[in-house]
Amino acid sequence: MKTELNVALIQTDLLWEQPQSNRKQIETYFEQLASSTDVVFLPEMFSTGFTMRPERVAEPMSGITIQWMKRWSEKLQVAVAGSIAIEEEGKFYNRFVWVNVDGSTHHYDKRHRYTPAGEHVAYQAGATDGIIDFKGWKVCLRICYDLRFPVWSRNTSAYDLLVFVANWPAPRIHAWDTLLQARAIENMSFTLGVNRIGSDANDNIYPGHSAAYDPLGACLGTAENKQGLTQVTLNKNDQEAIRTQLNFLNDRDSFLLQ
Repeated sequence: MKTELNVALIQTDLLWEQPQSNRKQIETYFEQLASSTDVVFLPEMFSTGFTMRPERVAEPMSGITIQWMKRWSEKLQVAVAGSIAIEEEGKFYNRFVWVNVDGSTHHYDKRHRYTPAGEHVAYQAGATDGIIDFKGWKVCLRICYDLRFPVWSRNTSAYDLLVFVANWPAPRIHAWDTLLQARAIENMSFTLGVNRIGSDANDNIYPGHSAAYDPLGACLGTAENKQGLTQVTLNKNDQEAIRTQLNFLNDRDSFLLQ
């Protein structure tokens, strides 16, 4: 188990439905990672932007982008994680894929699809809890619109890190900032949010605001509205000390999620 987890958040513009160009652009940030990095996070649909045309860009789990993630994970000796459009058995998923150094993968399919954009028509809803184990840390994976649904992210499984990757637009960026901080506070967990910047083919503007929060909601690092790399060290002992002193999670409500 690692007491300290070194995480990196890549906040970048995304070229519309151009996977090869986006991968190449992201590689410039990979080359800037600190040697101590354990995992690097990329935005939602980092290879294409938030497209509702998965039939044009979706890949299988054996596809080019997953293989690219595996090559860089092995080369850098860090886990690589982010969301891409995946096709599986004729259905499409907005899938948060986590690639380990040894080539093994985990994934979480977005549960709450963004209905105003028609995501519920283009993509299937996920059916798993999105919780994985990594170097002794229990990590909860979530995607964008999931942030608005606190019950779905409620810390009933004693996770240590909650991660949201997103394409969250400028008109609602105050909600992004507020809800990320709230998720950290209510779940007494380190919480990361990785957003994109720039604009897309639907004239949406994305202002970034990728950030990391501690279990009491204090900001540990933010990219603000600039393209770039944010690197933060999370200390599990610090989190456990806070949870021991302030046992708020012991008083959480029980419920059944349907």
